[in-house]
This record gives sequence, C-alpha cells and structure tokens, in this order.
Amino acid sequence: MSYQHGVYTSEIPTSILPAVQSGTVPVVFGSAPVHLSQRESAPVNEPILCHSYQEAVEAFGYSDDWSFTLCEFMYSYFGTFQASPAILINVLEPTTMKISETNVSAVLEHDLVVVEQSGIVLASVIVKSDDGSTTYVEGVDYAIGYDADGYLMIQRLTDGSMIASESLTLDFDKLDPTAVTAEDIIGGVDGSGNLTGLELLNQVFPKYRIVPGIVLAPGYSHNPAVATVMTAKAGNINGSFRCVALTDIPADSVTSYSDVPAWKNDNSYTSERQINSWPKLSLGGRTFHMSTQLAGVMAVTDANNDNVPYVSPSNQAFQADGAKLADGSEVLLGQDQANYLNGEGVVTALNWIGGWRAWGNRTGVYPTVTDPKDAFIPVRRMMDWIQNTIVLTFWQQVDAPITRRLIAAVTDSLNLWLNGLAAAGNIVGGRVEFQASENPDIALADGIVKFHVYVTPPSPAKEIDFVVEYDPQYLSGLFA
Repeated sequence: MSYQHGVYTSEIPTSILPAVQSGTVPVVFGSAPVHLSQRESAPVNEPILCHSYQEAVEAFGYSDDWSFTLCEFMYSYFGTFQASPAILINVLEPTTMKISETNVSAVLEHDLVVVEQSGIVLASVIVKSDDGSTTYVEGVDYAIGYDADGYLMIQRLTDGSMIASESLTLDFDKLDPTAVTAEDIIGGVDGSGNLTGLELLNQVFPKYRIVPGIVLAPGYSHNPAVATVMTAKAGNINGSFRCVALTDIPADSVTSYSDVPAWKNDNSYTSERQINSWPKLSLGGRTFHMSTQLAGVMAVTDANNDNVPYVSPSNQAFQADGAKLADGSEVLLGQDQANYLNGEGVVTALNWIGGWRAWGNRTGVYPTVTDPKDAFIPVRRMMDWIQNTIVLTFWQQVDAPITRRLIAAVTDSLNLWLNGLAAAGNIVGGRVEFQASENPDIALADGIVKFHVYVTPPSPAKEIDFVVEYDPQYLSGLFA
C-alpha cells in the first residue's frame, strides 16, 4: 500500500437490500392484423411490450374484426380498462396464413373504391379493367391505402388511364386469422431453431426484464391442449418465475351453467395456476371472452393496491352490460347459481349489487384441493409474487461467499420487507429464518444455502355472516 497521510473514506455494500418489485404484466398470445402494422416488418412470434393503445396499434395494427384475437384484448385492456402495460405476441404468419382472391368486382364511385374485407395486403393488390385486358399501375393510374376501418381504398388518379365510374376487377391476398390453430399458439421450436407460440414466454424476461404476471390466449384457451401448455409454462418461467393463466371454458358447446363443472373436470381445467371463467361478456354490441376482461379487472385492482396482488378480482367491476353465450343468447345467473360455479373453481359474471362484476375467488384446483395457497386466487398470486420478488432481489447475492454477513444481509433485508408488507396489510405476517436443520455441513460446503420463508397472505372474505337476534329487552323503551 502506498504511503497515506490524511482522512480517507471507502464504501461497502448496503447491508439492507431494497426489494426489487416483480410486476403483474399480462402476456397475451393470439393473432393480429399485421398488414396494418407501421413497422418495417410485421411482428410475428416476437414479444412486443406496449404501454398504450397507440403503441399496440402501431406495432400490430387494429381491426374491428375480432377474429384477429389480439384486437379484442387491445380494445378491452388499453381502451375500456385504461390498463397498462401488456406484452403481446402475434403468431399469425402473413406470408402463409392468407387467402388469395381473384376477379373481385368493384366499381369506382366518385373516383373511389372501398373493399370492405378485412386483412387485404396492399402489396398483393392487382387492379385491372373489368374485362381484364388492362392492368393499371399504382402511382400512375391509382393510389392505394387503407381507410380508418382498415379497409382497402383505391383512388383514381385523374392523370391516369382509369375511366371515371369504371368497373374494375381486383386480385389480392388477405390474411386469414382462422388459419391460426391451437398448435400455432402452443408453438415450439421451428426448423431454424427459433421459438414460437407459448415457448416465447421464456423470452419476455431476458428481453424486457419484466416478469410475466398473467398468461392468456383469448379465443384459444378454451382448447384443452392450449390450456394445458399455458398452465405448465406459467408454473416454470426461465426456471425461476411463476404466474397464473387465465382460461376460458367454451360458451358454445357448454350452454348451461350446470354443465360447466363436468366440462371443467373432463378436460382437466384443474390446475392451481389456472383461473377458469364462463361465459362471455358483452358491451355496446361487442362480445368479449371473459378472460380478456378478467385481465383488465386484475390489472386495475392491482394498480389500485400499489401493484401488490393481494386483493381478489372477485366483486370487482367488469366493463360489461351483459353475459352471453357464443351464439349471443343472454346468460343471467342468480347468486346461488354463480356461487355454484365458484364452488367448482370457476369465475363467472354476476349482475347483483353494483352492476356487472367478476364473481369467484377459486382457482381451477378447487374443490379437489382446499389448501389456501393453491385454492384462493389472491393467495396463489401473492405466493407467486413474493417468490418472484425474492428471486429478483437476491439474485445479486448469488456466488457471494457464504458468511455470517451474507446470512444477516439476506435475513435482515427480507424480514424488513415482509414487515413492511404486513404493516401495509398486504400480508397477515411473514418472517425468514436461517435454520441449522435445513443447512447441513455437506450442503454449505457444496455452496448451497437455504432460507425458510414463512408468510401468510390474507384470504378473501368470501363469506361474511351476521347473526341477527330479536331482543325483547328493548320493549322496555316503550315505557320510558
């Protein structure tokens, strides 16, 4: 050491580590009208983080044709619920999932043609005269684009060779969202080694440093194969994180509330990481999968509670004016009927006190399993949230020397955080201990150190009982 003379300072790492909060961001899989994307190349099998409706539309395009399933989510989550952010993944491949249309008749009216079909790809459009003898040139004879509804517009240019009020024939390709199958949502690894579909859940954190909080695929999650993979992936993200999946029970083949439990059990919608819902919802003439609106309810509820998911989405407001089957038939459940579904591990919609609300606290594992950490939605979400937060906070301690200082840093920091959660009412109580019985010498020598976390998230008050008794002693007041 060099010769020193004076006053000097140095720093050591903070002994109390502040918690790194994990989020409750939904990751949504589906199809989008990517021909309307404003990006240079359409996002296909790529997680895109969107903080607003505008960002989502710029990335994926938007159409009122909700056979493009991500459009339903965008409209509901960003627009109706004003929630943010979300990560969207489109699996529709525009180069292969398309339909070719030929000799489509169109007539110029006021020098304009609007083709009211969704999904038409501009680059594929060929404009010909009615008899097909002349093929017109874009930029010379006509201009082309989309209107506000995403429909193809062809504008005659007065300097070109098109004739006013002329009949035309058009050839074009249009995207086919019905070509997206359950297998596309499930995904895998393609021939080039790229991940597709639900496999992309593992790319979210490496790309954005955001822990997925909810997984959903409205329009596809009623397929048992898709739901099975959704719940499996939600339980093991990057080998470190966990979340829940929102799944729909079909509202076409299951048309009576009394048939829902049998379908749920027959198709194994019975995971503790699965939040099942039935039927669909309506608002202003539009129909939503309940999982779509449930994601919005959960996002708003979490945001109102400092993004700590300890409050149940049950008895929170949907943005709905009715409940529907797939064919549009109205579904009106009384409290007893809705409670029957809740008792079978299904969330539904109840129009009772306060308008249309989500109704149900149970995950899909109920009633087979009654352990609160698995059976109650908010408790399950809190257990995941706490574990994800622990991973994020103490990752910086990996490979540090196993010393008393390390043990104290972990236990002090975690106990301080848990005490803060308890003081805020986010948990009933919690503590962490470093126990000799769980840390044998052979494990410590091998670099394995174990901490035992005890925590109790609050259960939802699913039943509030009042005992009302007639008390005759108050009759004496008549003689006062």
